[in-house]
Amino acid sequence: MAAEETHLGDASPKAKNPDVDGVAAAPAGVGGGGGHGRGPGNKLTLFPLIFLIFFEVAGGPYGAEPAVQSAGPLYALLGFLIFPFIWAIPESLVTAELSTAMPGNGGFVLWADRAFGPFSGSLMGTWKYVSGAINGAAFPALCADYLERVVPAVSGGGARVATIVSFNVALSVLNYTGLSIVGWTAVALGVASLSPFILLFGAALPKIRPYRWGATVAGGKDWKLFFNTLFWNLNYWDSASTMAGEVERPGKTFPTALLSAVAMTTLGYLLPLMAATGAIDAAPGDWGNGFFADAAGMIAGRWLKYWIEVGAVLSSIGLYSASLSSAAFQLLGMADLGLLPRAFALRAPLFNTPWVSIVATTAITLAMSFTSFNTIVASANFLYSLGMLLEFAAFVWLRAKKPGMPRPYAVPLRRLPAIVALCLVPSGFLVFVMAIAGWKVYAISAVFTVAGVAVYYLMDLCKAKGWLKFSAAAVDRDGDAMMYRRQGSTASEV
Repeated sequence: MAAEETHLGDASPKAKNPDVDGVAAAPAGVGGGGGHGRGPGNKLTLFPLIFLIFFEVAGGPYGAEPAVQSAGPLYALLGFLIFPFIWAIPESLVTAELSTAMPGNGGFVLWADRAFGPFSGSLMGTWKYVSGAINGAAFPALCADYLERVVPAVSGGGARVATIVSFNVALSVLNYTGLSIVGWTAVALGVASLSPFILLFGAALPKIRPYRWGATVAGGKDWKLFFNTLFWNLNYWDSASTMAGEVERPGKTFPTALLSAVAMTTLGYLLPLMAATGAIDAAPGDWGNGFFADAAGMIAGRWLKYWIEVGAVLSSIGLYSASLSSAAFQLLGMADLGLLPRAFALRAPLFNTPWVSIVATTAITLAMSFTSFNTIVASANFLYSLGMLLEFAAFVWLRAKKPGMPRPYAVPLRRLPAIVALCLVPSGFLVFVMAIAGWKVYAISAVFTVAGVAVYYLMDLCKAKGWLKFSAAAVDRDGDAMMYRRQGSTASEV
């Protein structure tokens, strides 16, 4: 994921139900997104899902440069080699199990609601939505920054505003056309943005000298920047879970897609870093954001430098599109649960996409695209960490309290202590990232959390007074099956 230096950065769990690929079928309009005439051709299949997850997390090695700048090439390589095992793989395994056990839109919101009740689900939704919206809003501005190198007029004024607005509107329209189109667009963007790095690796291979990986950082290592860079570039593995209701055969597709995306992402960082840091004599201090393009120019010529810069723009498009899809379907899932007004669950007649949620998310990210992020993005990471701690807690709680819940895919650990141990290591890292945040981050995160609590009670008040229409969500929290009932909704109800 493109990052800036200012960013912080069982009992028997498997059970088969032939109705839905081992997953208990959800009533229409809930979880799977309802009937509404959606045919199999509009479902999200394996290959597009892999690339959507890839763009939720990384989109290529763009943004990994500060890891070299802060700690040197060797630690950067070790970080991107080791961190997937202590963070990406555990988060992916948890996501795979919970997404297939509860394959509904809303993902982590649904899990927290199932484990701890609607208040936890609503708070999870606030934390993750704010984090995702801020994260997504960085990409239109980043795209304008890259275009500025080719078209200087985009550096400011009306041209920059027009570029950012056009970026948001065009990708909002793309998301309106459906996840199948968004997914295959992600495949094309992924191939285009990764291909120059394959060429970079090939061109650099004969020039690699391992001693260059030992270059030291002048003035000492910046561990805060180093760990936040790793975290920023390798998180959000659970984001695609919000679209689980749109996935074809989620019991098989989700685990395969997640593990494939982990492998592709890890190699997508490691190989270019290994090649570029080993092939040129550059001080770690030179490795600011965008240095991959400069390194490509030194290794193969200006043509590859320009290709990587174009790839960065394409990567930004893919990152924003994937973030918008995830956030929009999260709102749809929260509406299905009755945590937000029913309007957010409305689907477009032709494409069956949650058009109100897409428009709302586009408006929020567009407004944030003109904001100075520095501290607020660090706060988004903090809120994301809070959500992940709640997510791990829900995973452990459901394993302990609902061992008989159908789990088409289950993390291959049966005993509860092993499950707890799986979550402890990444949880420890989350606590570390939160501990090194400054007081401004704590204050902003507290404001967003209080706002999330206020939204929950405001929605309760609106239900009680009948001020807004909500889905009728009847939740059986004591049984092994989670049942939701949603009233039918049409565009005329807005």
